[in-house]
Amino acid sequence: MRRRVLLALLAFSVLAVAAFAVPLLGSTAAERTQQLVIARTADLDRFAVLADQAAATGDATTLRAEVERYTELYGEPVVVVDARRAPVVETGGMRAAEPTVAGLVDGALRNQPAEPLAPLRPWSREDVLLARPAGTGTKVSGAVVLRASVRATASDVASRWALVLLGTAAAAVACVFLALVMTRWVLRPLRELERGVRAVAAGRGDARVAAGGPPELRQLATQFNQMSDAVAEASEQQRQLVADASHQLRNPMAALRLRIDALGAQVPESGRRTYRSVESDLERMEALLDDMLALANVENRAARLSAGRDVAAAEAHAVCDAAAVATAQVDAWRSAAEQAGVTLRLAVRPALARCAEDELAQVLGVLVDNAVKYAGRGATVEVRCAREDDVVRLTVVDDGPGMSADELRLATRRFWRADRHRGTRGTGLGLPIAERMVSGRGGRLELRSAGRRHTTGGQEHEEPTPEQRTAEEHGPTEHPGGLTVVVELPAAEVTR
Repeated sequence: MRRRVLLALLAFSVLAVAAFAVPLLGSTAAERTQQLVIARTADLDRFAVLADQAAATGDATTLRAEVERYTELYGEPVVVVDARRAPVVETGGMRAAEPTVAGLVDGALRNQPAEPLAPLRPWSREDVLLARPAGTGTKVSGAVVLRASVRATASDVASRWALVLLGTAAAAVACVFLALVMTRWVLRPLRELERGVRAVAAGRGDARVAAGGPPELRQLATQFNQMSDAVAEASEQQRQLVADASHQLRNPMAALRLRIDALGAQVPESGRRTYRSVESDLERMEALLDDMLALANVENRAARLSAGRDVAAAEAHAVCDAAAVATAQVDAWRSAAEQAGVTLRLAVRPALARCAEDELAQVLGVLVDNAVKYAGRGATVEVRCAREDDVVRLTVVDDGPGMSADELRLATRRFWRADRHRGTRGTGLGLPIAERMVSGRGGRLELRSAGRRHTTGGQEHEEPTPEQRTAEEHGPTEHPGGLTVVVELPAAEVTR
């Protein structure tokens, strides 16, 4: 935007300066040319008067002396002829018989008005011929032709044009400086607002911008800060409510668990089915409370990391060995995968990610748990880890039934579960927790199924993805009906 505004202002400035400079250059040249014509016309008038006197008296001595002195002084040839076109005076090597001179003489003897002289330019070098009839009224007694040099006039025009162009350049520089100042004055607050909006979109509810620029933008910045404060306060209250509710419900839930466990031995056989149903519901409620409390804690940490406040340096700049974390998670889930009839594979390359080790372990635990749980017996789950440029990419691939496009869009929504999985264990908070952890570290979580790709931003693309190329390097590509979940985190450099 800054470039477009600058280009528009500079184009307008150039046009405005050019609209002022071009006519000024033309008028300067025309004025100096007119001065030359006036000066030489005065000389021609004086010679014409002397020529008329010489024709009347028959004595051309004075005329000849004046013309010769003029040519000697100014170096400009003069030709004077009588009414019969006979030369009276010829100086400076110019002759009345020359075609151009003869043409001017004919026109002057016929008393025809001379054509106006075109404005001279700094590069004009060709001398000009001026003619004037001698005599009074309609009686023409001769003609005077003068060859005027334009070099001095052209040099004077060049000097004046240099001053005009210098002033034009100064005006152009002033316009450029003014355009830069105005653009910065107007656009800098807009960039601040853009940065604030992006921060709010990224989850930083307490983002603030500096008020500056025109009054309208200062007012807009103030209103944005008020909105940001309100969003931050509402978000904090929401997180605190979830955390408080989850924490306060844990005590009565623990008491209820003790009572149900105590009743287990006293329940008759006829009530065992109901007892197991109550126990299952209680386990689901306990898991839900644990996940809600975990989600509140994750959101609180992600908000603090994004805002860069109330975070220890070790936590904010945490770095972990992503390959080692992936290996540990595969080892931890291998037994559960075998019980579920799922083959668990590992393909990793060394990579350091900017993320706390416990957070990455929790994220991978959620993804591997979902893959083992929903891929189905006989499926294969592969965990991959590799670095590509400045990104560490961890991929969990399975060849199970996958998810539809509608399910992909809803997968990271809180408490959402697919209809076909309603009967399995889970709260629908695993992926939201993982996604919030990843985004808090400046990364992203991505899902893809059946050739489609879905990111947490909700956009779909059909083109091949980098993780597909990584998968091909590690081994066979995933089944078209499978599910691929990709976690991308900023990479860290190895320090020695």
